[in-house]
Amino acid sequence: MKILIAGGAGYIGGTVTRILQAQGHTVTVFDNLCHSKRSAVAGGENVTFVEGDIADRPLIEETLRKGRFDGVMNFAALIEAGESMKRPEIYFRNNTAATLTLLEAMLATGHDRLVFSSTAACYGEPEKTPILEDAKLQPTNPYGESKLLVEHMLRWMNLIHGFKYASLRYFNVAGAIEGYGEAHEPESHLIPLILDVALGKRANIKIFGRDYPTKDGTCVRDYIHVQDLAEAHLLALGALSESKSRLIYNIGNGQGFSVLEVVESVRRVTGRPIAVEECDRRPGDPGILVAGSEKIKAELGWKPKFAELDQIVSSAWEWHQRRYA
Repeated sequence: MKILIAGGAGYIGGTVTRILQAQGHTVTVFDNLCHSKRSAVAGGENVTFVEGDIADRPLIEETLRKGRFDGVMNFAALIEAGESMKRPEIYFRNNTAATLTLLEAMLATGHDRLVFSSTAACYGEPEKTPILEDAKLQPTNPYGESKLLVEHMLRWMNLIHGFKYASLRYFNVAGAIEGYGEAHEPESHLIPLILDVALGKRANIKIFGRDYPTKDGTCVRDYIHVQDLAEAHLLALGALSESKSRLIYNIGNGQGFSVLEVVESVRRVTGRPIAVEECDRRPGDPGILVAGSEKIKAELGWKPKFAELDQIVSSAWEWHQRRYA
């Protein structure tokens, strides 16, 4: 297949690019490099890079016309819930409005198959866990709202234009594949931040809130290995058809781990001490987010290969050490 990957220089998009490449597919990476570097783009004859923003209608439309792609995957977005509580406008501009431009360009060029990188933040504070796909959608931060607005647009594009899409609502992505892992600039995700402490690059790990209604008072999240997530994207793209033109799936392990449990996992895997600093809660952080992923397992046969937290942390630790070697 020929696939366009918007945001393909990022952590998840870059992983998907490399897995597609290894399977013999041809990939065009479209990325503005706002939180990445040119060196993060996969090399090789079957990967082409276009530097640009999906808000640039002429450029994205030109890329689509030239490529005549079998499908598009959109990972291009700002992803920090905390930042979105301070600057909501840039999240609606970058995540919602820019994606609308991509959809308009796809419709104008005859492309009608999209896998959208959505988020569990669409659910907000859930009424029960694990969260199922039919749970109420009530985001607690502009990041989640910006993604949910895209889902609303996609539903109408499907109803009116027959646009085929899969929206994957995923939880906390972590881990690494051989030669490629998580390296956000700046980094804000829990596991790489704790690994920085293990390497001596940070003095401690900050824990935001010890008064949540959880077993140890810290937030609980569902961690999914990036390779398992990437394979879910490939399955979803392959499943889109006339009869399955609208797919919505949660992607997660189905079990939750608290922040303190993740710290303990890093201590076990690395054998190094991890200092902790307790801080106040961050606004917009739900206490518990755990996925119910039975739907994609039943319908597409997806199954996570890295179900244990220590497995996920171990793969991230291997990558982290090589990165700073």
